Amino acid sequence: MAASTAAAADLKVVVHGVRPGDGNVRVALYEKAEGFRHEQNARSVLSVPATSGDVSVTFPHLPAGRYAVIAYHDENGNKKLDLLMGMFPQEGWGFSNDPTVIGPPGFDASAFDLADKGANVDVKLHY
Repeated sequence: MAASTAAAADLKVVVHGVRPGDGNVRVALYEKAEGFRHEQNARSVLSVPATSGDVSVTFPHLPAGRYAVIAYHDENGNKKLDLLMGMFPQEGWGFSNDPTVIGPPGFDASAFDLADKGANVDVKLHY
């Protein structure tokens, strides 16, 4: 009997509302609450050139499970979301599920289940 392999799914993330400008749209994928919002703790980070309107990225071959996504428009190319006073985003930002944000956003409000067949997730940027 052959050993079974875990199914792998693709996750397509479409980031909506990118405004005209320079830089990239960075999309970070998280698989746990611990370290959420800290890009160095993401499972994976993809970056694509920012174009006005919508951009998309695909995270390939993921195991089914619970994930959350953060996207931001890195207009100045410094690979981080610039914050005023360490709290207020100065660049476009968004989360999966587009939760209402009062204070630091949490993993659970943005989390979704990825099935073996894959999924599409939309993220709306807020400027």
